[in-house]
Amino acid sequence: MTRYLRGIAIVWVAFRYGLDELVLHSFRRPWLNALARILSVGRDLSAPRGQRLRMALEHLGPIFVKFGQVLSTRRDLLPEDVADELARLQDQVPPFDSSIAIATIERAFGRPVDTIFASFEREPVASASIAQVHFATLKDKHGRLKDVAVKVLRPGMLRVIEKDLSLMRMMAGWLELASADGRRLKLREVVAEFNQYLHDELDLVREAANAAQLRRNMAGLNLVLIPEMYWDFCHAEVIVMERMRGVPISQYDKIKDAGVDIRQLARDGVTIFFTQVFRDGFFHADMHPGNIQVSLEKATFGRYISLDFGIIGTLTEHDKEYLAQNFTAFFRRDYKRVAQLHIESGWVPPDTRVDELEAAVRTVCEPYFDRPLKEISLGLLLMRLFQTSRRFEVEIQPQLVLLQKTLLNIEGLGRQLDPDLDLWSTAKPFLEKWMLHQVGPRKLFEELRDQAPRYAKMLPELPRLLHQYLLQRPADAQRQLLELLAEQKRTNRLLQALIYGGIGFALGLVVMQIVVRVDLAPVYRTP
Repeated sequence: MTRYLRGIAIVWVAFRYGLDELVLHSFRRPWLNALARILSVGRDLSAPRGQRLRMALEHLGPIFVKFGQVLSTRRDLLPEDVADELARLQDQVPPFDSSIAIATIERAFGRPVDTIFASFEREPVASASIAQVHFATLKDKHGRLKDVAVKVLRPGMLRVIEKDLSLMRMMAGWLELASADGRRLKLREVVAEFNQYLHDELDLVREAANAAQLRRNMAGLNLVLIPEMYWDFCHAEVIVMERMRGVPISQYDKIKDAGVDIRQLARDGVTIFFTQVFRDGFFHADMHPGNIQVSLEKATFGRYISLDFGIIGTLTEHDKEYLAQNFTAFFRRDYKRVAQLHIESGWVPPDTRVDELEAAVRTVCEPYFDRPLKEISLGLLLMRLFQTSRRFEVEIQPQLVLLQKTLLNIEGLGRQLDPDLDLWSTAKPFLEKWMLHQVGPRKLFEELRDQAPRYAKMLPELPRLLHQYLLQRPADAQRQLLELLAEQKRTNRLLQALIYGGIGFALGLVVMQIVVRVDLAPVYRTP
């Protein structure tokens, strides 16, 4: 019964904010439009559609707000005005009662909170849709006091999320069946993607593991601070981490007045991002201003502080290779190769005409080459490529959408700090080094090294496999294979001769050196 009541409330909010007009126009059934107007009599539709959608999601609560945030990253699917408005969604949620937080901590660790912490601040310092944070003091095994931050999951989140997600799946299915726009937007796929992100964030141990990996990766860079996780006090519902002291990046004037080099700060942010992406393939994918601070402590002055590691982007070697080839083709203005790469990777239907896709990519990219570098936005370029790709039914991979979303965040933040930030010049050394590594001899050597154990295991099996092959193949194949084996034996004998000859030559040189030293010994002997 509760589920149906929630569904009715969602439908009423949708009608109230005029969201029916976003989809009903494609139904072409006048009675549906008339029914919507009757159910939502007195509504005000003067605001733009994107603003009304944002307000409706905010009205429905934190889960829908988070869904809107995820949906805003799918600029390959959404109209630009709607995506821009959804990007403004703020995840500001009232905190839950501190007694509930304490009960969660005590249930997780099986003992009273006063025996875990030397002190615990009941008033939370931050609150979001998934969890809230309290400051505390922890006594370690050696009796030393450490200032920590305690992140506690909101109670009953899994039940609430599953209920709302079930409704989202149902509505997405209806809209895809009834509306051409619903099918184009692939709403069920977006809900499935949101489901994955949300469940990842519900496991705080996963977040702690993400933070630990980023901390190791960034240890030698000396540009960013990532809190240490205290694993003895990490649970799926509670994690305890090092307390970080910094100023939110949004407090621009305070950071500048403290003497931080703002332009260098902007460049450092770009360096951090490209290091995580191109060197490690493991990057913080939720880098909005609320998760970024700047340290004003003497020992770490001017360094970034990263927080909240629930959403992490990863790139496989295949992703990196694909991106490397695309960047190479792009810098050479080889738009035909960019189109071919899309077809070869299976991102577009195999019957797509290369010349049409090439012309579309050229239309997006070519104007950028006539602008000064500082006026070129990599994030905007990638976004427009995604928008253009809709026409060709391009399947944008989720990990690359996270990359594009994070790049837009970083670029926007960098240009707020330094309007003259030249993102391409800052990124160029990383791109060149990365592409050289991806396609150069070093990459070949690393692949051979990594595959060596596998080949070593396979080699002893080759005689048996060849024997089976000879038994199963016809006479012509057997004769060809025997000829190939004979040629291989000749090659092996030649290689052996070269190796033995080389060894003999080296031994001869050693013997000659010994003889010469013996002959010359009397000359250098002290009289």
